[in-house]
Amino acid sequence: MVKPLPRDFYDRPTLTVARELIGARLVRILDAAKLVGIITETEAYIGEEDLACHAKSGLTPRTQVMYGQPGHAYVYFTYGNHWMLNAVTEREGFPAAVLIRAIQPIEGVEVISKNRQGRDTFGPGKLCQAMGITKTENGVDLTEANQSLWIEAGIFVPNKSVTIGPRVGLNKTPEPWLSKPWRFLVKDISVTPALASGASVARRP
Repeated sequence: MVKPLPRDFYDRPTLTVARELIGARLVRILDAAKLVGIITETEAYIGEEDLACHAKSGLTPRTQVMYGQPGHAYVYFTYGNHWMLNAVTEREGFPAAVLIRAIQPIEGVEVISKNRQGRDTFGPGKLCQAMGITKTENGVDLTEANQSLWIEAGIFVPNKSVTIGPRVGLNKTPEPWLSKPWRFLVKDISVTPALASGASVARRP
């Protein structure tokens, strides 16, 4: 049985976690249905000095989860319409997280498609809508499989298949933070039936 990624996976530099979450399986239990998507895009947000990070304003009720233990979900509402899912990283007390920006659905595809009205899941708000992720999941421990949401090992994605570049949607964020190459993207992930079912997994060495 595949287990959730352990806390020490998240208790590392955020850029490392963001890269290694590419290919991991995001798992959601929604109304007794198991929904799974391979993570295909992530962004790193690192500390109070990062002016694109919510922690730039310090510790607030909204950012409290970011200052907590690594391996928890930080879910927030934005643009008056979208929920966004992040995985908290690094040591407790240091606010950092990885935004999960896109997934490729591999299990519960019919439910995911229904939730998205047949549209894609390539966007942070889109994947949250597809998986029914909302404020309720804020603070969920992603290292525990008895929760409704977790991340587990998936498929190995080589560096040659991953594009690294600036984060998107930052609006008026000043430099150098606007152009930091802290976004990781893979456009084409091949998923075998075995991997889709969780029968076989690979971790990055």
